[in-house]
Amino acid sequence: MTVSVAVIGSGIVGVSTALWLVRDGHSVTLIDRSGPGEGASFGNGGVLAGCSIVPVTVPGLIRRAPRMLMSPDQPLFLRWAYLPRMVPWLSGYLSHANERDVRRIAAALLPIVRDSLADHRALADGTRAERWIVPSDYLFIYESRAHFERDAFGWSIRRDAGFEWEELEGEDLHAYDPSFSRRLKFAVRLENHGRISDPARYVKDLAAEAEAGGARILKAQVEAVSLADGAVTGVRADGQTIPCDSMVLATGAWSAPLGRQLGMKIPIESERGYHIDFWSPSVTPRSPVMIADGKFVITPMEGRLRAAGTVEFGGLDAPPSPEPLGLLERGIAAAIPGFRWSERTEWMGHRPALTDSIPVIGEIPGIKGAFAGFGHHHIGLTGGAKTGRLLAQMISGRTPNIDLTPYSAARFTKRFG
Repeated sequence: MTVSVAVIGSGIVGVSTALWLVRDGHSVTLIDRSGPGEGASFGNGGVLAGCSIVPVTVPGLIRRAPRMLMSPDQPLFLRWAYLPRMVPWLSGYLSHANERDVRRIAAALLPIVRDSLADHRALADGTRAERWIVPSDYLFIYESRAHFERDAFGWSIRRDAGFEWEELEGEDLHAYDPSFSRRLKFAVRLENHGRISDPARYVKDLAAEAEAGGARILKAQVEAVSLADGAVTGVRADGQTIPCDSMVLATGAWSAPLGRQLGMKIPIESERGYHIDFWSPSVTPRSPVMIADGKFVITPMEGRLRAAGTVEFGGLDAPPSPEPLGLLERGIAAAIPGFRWSERTEWMGHRPALTDSIPVIGEIPGIKGAFAGFGHHHIGLTGGAKTGRLLAQMISGRTPNIDLTPYSAARFTKRFG
């Protein structure tokens, strides 16, 4: 049965959902105030990181966080004036910094990200967007084996999830990729990963494919969802009502206001991320690299090298801070000696951070035709293709082949945390 669907938000999750819905024969309107491929989908690290199942909230975070916040060389930043506003969220977030919850979160993230490269290939197959998908290794680089062993807990979770890797030490690392400083002496190489060589153009090309298939793309601000007798009847955007049978909330870090209208009290914060693009770089690494001690990635992209990462808490409205950008610049200079470029561009954006680090994917309880897909933290690009396909399957009346219980919006319709 054909239904009309309003997809609110045109980042990777919204665009993936729209494209799969079009392929299922539905009538789709894709709505975003900025247009496709902006926001976090514009500025992410570009890695299809299937192994990224370990959340930030690992055991010991509460003990380490104060020291990290006081150091300009640590990848955690806070705009202190914002702290009082985020205390309720922070309390819920830190409550998950224990082994039991981390293992539960990792088990939930695994089905969303594990096959990311294949999921994106299926999404982009036969479209202009497939040119941006590059299969690759994914490298985690450490100063030494001892530094790697400090992350033993996270690697044990990946091993238990079935991931395998090769350890490269000393000359083996530099034979694999001579780009990096000799002070970096140890790496983990994971195969069967990938990168998107231009994330913004990738999402825009996917949106164009959806439009060519019949989707309507509307640049507008959605103000409300129209309901009648407990069912979705339309959405109101810039003063006009767009009739629809179903809607999908895929607005990332901005999901709380519309979520509240739909009965959810969403404990979400902006995890502000940064990147610097270095154009015409003098050195291009062989594959995407996580500089593990600095918690940032270096990704080869079309015409440039991107350094992306850091975590800053400061809300949706504050301007970018210079400190995270300075850390990225120092980090890439230390990792790649003598690195040069022709010009650089900077970006700051908002990653949607839920207190329990598990995205919301699926039906919103109590409202017929209301669906949601948001809250992916660092794995929005990685998990966006799978999330969109799951939502399209549900809207089309098919049963996905994974247990959707961990992603249920019901966990935010009754309590905060």
